[in-house]
Amino acid sequence: MMLPSIFGDNLFDDFFDGFTNPMGSLARYSAPTSSAMKTDIRETETGYELDIDLPGYRKEDVSAQLKDGYLTVNAQTKTDKDEKDKDGKYIRRERYYGSCSRSFYVGDAVTEEDIKAKFENGILMLQVPKKETKPVIEENKYITIEG
Repeated sequence: MMLPSIFGDNLFDDFFDGFTNPMGSLARYSAPTSSAMKTDIRETETGYELDIDLPGYRKEDVSAQLKDGYLTVNAQTKTDKDEKDKDGKYIRRERYYGSCSRSFYVGDAVTEEDIKAKFENGILMLQVPKKETKPVIEENKYITIEG
């Protein structure tokens, strides 16, 4: 007999986990956002290298934008799992739609052309150069007084 797999491999796993580890079963359904987009940042002589973990995402699902000195990475996914029996009746039907986003301050001097991005094996690799913002030199503008 085929059992619905919405409960995992064992029909009673989720049910009994609540008794033995009540906080663990709640954590499964309310995962913190820090678990999404785990990022490794390395400093080099010329800039920074960011490796952002995005398992299960495709290149088309990921975008990066630079605005007001902030580099923002967005990822969106949509998953539909339909399982039918031999008569065409649904045995399992699950849907998941999700998105996550992270921002990094890279400075106002960095432009879109300066940042190099590559997506491979579920990891977004970004290279951001170090650029110092030029200090704003305050100019004194005098008005000529005739007299």
